[in-house]
Amino acid sequence: MTRNAINTRNISTLSGLFRERLRLTPDQPAYRQYDEASQAWQSFSWQQMAAEIARWQAGFVRENLQPGDRVAIMLRNCRDWVVFDQAALGMGLVTVPLYCEDRADNTAYILNHADARFLLLQDAEIWQQIAATETDLSAIQRVVCLQVSGNFSGQTGHNPRVTSRENWLSVLQVELQSRDAQPEQLASIVYTSGTTGRSKGVMLSHKNILSNVVAASQCHHWPNEEVFLSFLPLSHMLERTAGYYLAMLIGAETAYARSIPQLGEDLMSVRPTVLISVPRIYERVYCKIQDGLREKSPLARALFRAAVNVGWRKFEFEQGRRAWHPKLFFWPLLNKLVAGKVLAKLGGRLQLAICGGAPLSEQVAKLFIGLGLPLVQGYGLTESSPVISVNRVSDNIPDSIGTALPGVQVRIGEQDELQSFSEALMLGYWKNEQATRDSFTADGWLKTGDKARMDQRGHFYITGRLKDILVLANGEKIPPSDMELAIALDPLIDQVMVLGEAMPYLTAIVVLNPDAWEALAKSLNISSAITSLKNKQVADIVLRNISSQLHAFPGYAQIRRVTTTLEPWTVDNGLITPTMKTKRAKVMERFRADIDCMYEGHCR
Repeated sequence: MTRNAINTRNISTLSGLFRERLRLTPDQPAYRQYDEASQAWQSFSWQQMAAEIARWQAGFVRENLQPGDRVAIMLRNCRDWVVFDQAALGMGLVTVPLYCEDRADNTAYILNHADARFLLLQDAEIWQQIAATETDLSAIQRVVCLQVSGNFSGQTGHNPRVTSRENWLSVLQVELQSRDAQPEQLASIVYTSGTTGRSKGVMLSHKNILSNVVAASQCHHWPNEEVFLSFLPLSHMLERTAGYYLAMLIGAETAYARSIPQLGEDLMSVRPTVLISVPRIYERVYCKIQDGLREKSPLARALFRAAVNVGWRKFEFEQGRRAWHPKLFFWPLLNKLVAGKVLAKLGGRLQLAICGGAPLSEQVAKLFIGLGLPLVQGYGLTESSPVISVNRVSDNIPDSIGTALPGVQVRIGEQDELQSFSEALMLGYWKNEQATRDSFTADGWLKTGDKARMDQRGHFYITGRLKDILVLANGEKIPPSDMELAIALDPLIDQVMVLGEAMPYLTAIVVLNPDAWEALAKSLNISSAITSLKNKQVADIVLRNISSQLHAFPGYAQIRRVTTTLEPWTVDNGLITPTMKTKRAKVMERFRADIDCMYEGHCR
C-alpha cells in the first residue's frame, strides 16, 4: 500500500471513505478531466471535490430527500459523477446508476421500478426522450441537467421538474454533511441484465462494496502517485469499485478519458500507471498492431514475433514456470527496438492493466504480456460487488481467472458451478424475492451460473455456463433464449438463433416464414428466390422487425446484423433435437461462413 493509503479500520461506509481521504490529503490531485472550452486538462483536489459535494447536499436538503430515497444518475464518466455519488451517500440516499447508451424505454423502466425521486442527466433532450416513453415517472420530483440545448432556459415551460445544474445548485459556501449510516445500509441499486428481458436491480450495501474494495487493494503493491485512466462506464461495478473507490482508498489520481475514439490520445497525454478495461479494448489495440504488421517488412515482422516470444519466455521464467534460457540475453535489445515502442503508445508508464467483464483470448493476452505489459485477468459479478477472483502480477496465469480475493471463499458446487461466499455478496434483487432466492444456495453461497475448475495452485478456470447466457466483449450478459422467443413472435420469422459470445455486438441467424417471405418479396418487387435474401432491403426490414420485438430488452441487447435463410431447421437435417431445441453448435457449424461475414473486420 502507499503512504497515502487509508487505514481501513477507520472507515465503515463509502462516504466515510471520502471523508478520510479528504482528511489525509486535502490538497493532493484527486481528479483530472479535459475542458473543451480551454482545450486543456484540468485537475481538482480533494478539497475542491468536497466543496462541490457540499453544494449538492444542500440541494438534496432543499428537495427534502430522506435517507433511503433513490436518486439516479445518467452521466458519462466525469468528476460530477463522483460528486453526485458522494453527496448522495453522505446523506443516506441510495444511488441508481444508469447507462448513457441505454434505450429510453429501458431507462424509464428502471426509474419507475426503483421509484427514483431524483435524476441527474447530461442533457435536457435526454429527459424528453425518456418522458416520451409514457412510463409512469411521477415519483421523480426533480430532473437536473448538466447541459442545456435548444430553447431550454432554466426551467422548461412544459415540465417545472426539469432544471439546469446552474439554476439548481446553491452558490453559498456550505459544510460537508454526513449522516451516520450503518455499514449494512443499502448504498446502491445497480441494474444488470439477467435471464429475463428486463434488468434486475442488484442491492449493494456500503459493507458489500467497501469490503470488496479493501480486499482488492490487498492484491497488489500500490506505489505512490498512481494515476488511473477511467473510461469504462461508472455504471459498471468493475469501474466503480476498482476505478473509483479503490483509487480513492489508495490515494490515486483518476483521469477521465474523453471518449473511446480519443483513448489513444488520452493515454499519451495522461500517461496512466493503472488501466482497467474489458477485453474489447485490448482486442482493438491487438487488431491495430496486426494490421500495422502487414505493412511492415519481413524483417520488422520477424523482430516483432521475436520480441513477443522472448518476452513471453521472460514472463514465464519470472513466474517460476520455465527455466532461464540464453534467448533472454536478447530481451533488452528487443525491448528497445520493439516492445518499448508499443508500450510507449499506451503512455509508457503502465504498472498494472486489469481485464475483466468477459474472457480475454489467449493470443491477445500473450501478445501484451510478451511485450512487457503487466496484464492480469479477473472475474466477478455485479452481485458480488463485483470481484471474486483475480490474478496477481507475481502469480499470473493468463488463461485463468486467478485466485480468490482475501476474505472471499470460492468453491466448485453441483454441476461444477463456481460459487462464492463473502461480505461482498448482494443483499438481493430489488422487488424480486424469487430471483434473490434462486441466486443463492441453501447455505447462502452465490450461484454464479458459470462452470469452473480449480488447479493445485488455487487458480480457477471458467469451463462453460450452466445457463444459456452470452457475454459480449464489453462484459454485458445477454439471455439469447429469451430474445429468441421474443423475435420468433414476428410473423416473418419462424426460427432464430442469437449470437455474440465474446463479440462486440449481437447478430442473428433467421429462418423466414415461407408465406410471409413471398408477401415481402412481392411488396419489394423482387424475386422470392433464395438469392434475393442477400438484398439489403430485406436485411433492413428483418432487422427492423427484430428491433420491434426486442423493445422490452435493454439497449445493448439489440441485433446489429442478420443472416436469413429459407431452409427450416429440422430433426432430419440435424439442426434441432426431437424436443425442438436448437442445436446451437450444429447451426453455427452450418452457417460458419455467414457468421464470419457478419463479424468481418473484427478480430474475434
